[in-house]
Amino acid sequence: MAFAKVQKNKAYYKRLQTKFRRRREGKTDYQARRRLVQQDKNKYGNTKYRLICRITNKKVICQIAYATIQGDKILCQATSKELSRYGMPCGHTNYAACYATGLLIARRALDIVGLADAITGVEECDAEEFHVEEQDSERRPFKCILDVGLIRTIPGSRVFGILKGAVDGGLHVPHSVKNFPGFTSADKGEQYTYDASAHLERIIGTHVQEFMENLQEEDPERYKVAFAKFIENDIEPEGLTDLYKEVHGKIREDPKFTKKASAGITNTRTPIDGHKIVTSNGTSYDRFKKMSYKQRKNRVTQKLQSASSRLLANMEDAEE
Repeated sequence: MAFAKVQKNKAYYKRLQTKFRRRREGKTDYQARRRLVQQDKNKYGNTKYRLICRITNKKVICQIAYATIQGDKILCQATSKELSRYGMPCGHTNYAACYATGLLIARRALDIVGLADAITGVEECDAEEFHVEEQDSERRPFKCILDVGLIRTIPGSRVFGILKGAVDGGLHVPHSVKNFPGFTSADKGEQYTYDASAHLERIIGTHVQEFMENLQEEDPERYKVAFAKFIENDIEPEGLTDLYKEVHGKIREDPKFTKKASAGITNTRTPIDGHKIVTSNGTSYDRFKKMSYKQRKNRVTQKLQSASSRLLANMEDAEE
């Protein structure tokens, strides 16, 4: 008789079902991800791209990705740390930096897919409502869906600065202006109002400039601490807005990613203990090797033997 695998085993009847690892870690909302990744049935085989936006304490991370059965594939990436190459060495997490990072990834993505010349977007930022799909073009625009992760999408959030930068850069990201700074809702039956100048102040860093000037006058000591990096790089409040405009122009001139040159440092693992790494520039650090299953079992056995020997020695001392 052929072997028949038991399908309804003990685990089958368990009430508790273990959630996915990233759900347990609180990193992924799978209900939202399913909606972002799921493609229409009449678009079988078409790639659905997502504009992934994440903001950490030190930088802004943007990626354009698409889902496959093997996992997500990244088309391109841009971080606000790259703004140092364009003349902005600090202040990489504010609204203006988010806009510049969104502009950078938009121009980089269009350059990769060959649409950089056909679609230019908004060449000089004015914060007006703009939708690239409404413009006349021979080729269809590059469409992405905004993916903001687990954050609360409150009006005026910095992720919408990334969105505005990507849209002005030429990406087709479905959106409305209701989440931008300067938007004012209206009563039922009336038209909403959108103050583009209020949004522009955020994009070019006018709010940062005003805060720097007020703090510089009222509390110089706190200003030196809060804006130490700006002072170190000789960035004055008066020229901050012009600096961001220059950054936008430089991004459009050359959005391509340049790989950092290798430092030429080699790492060698010492043969004595196997855990110490010595570098060619004279420094060293510890990186423990992964043990096999047999090595881990032997280590546990040795610990048990040493613990039992200590216990016996203590018992003999107590009897004496």
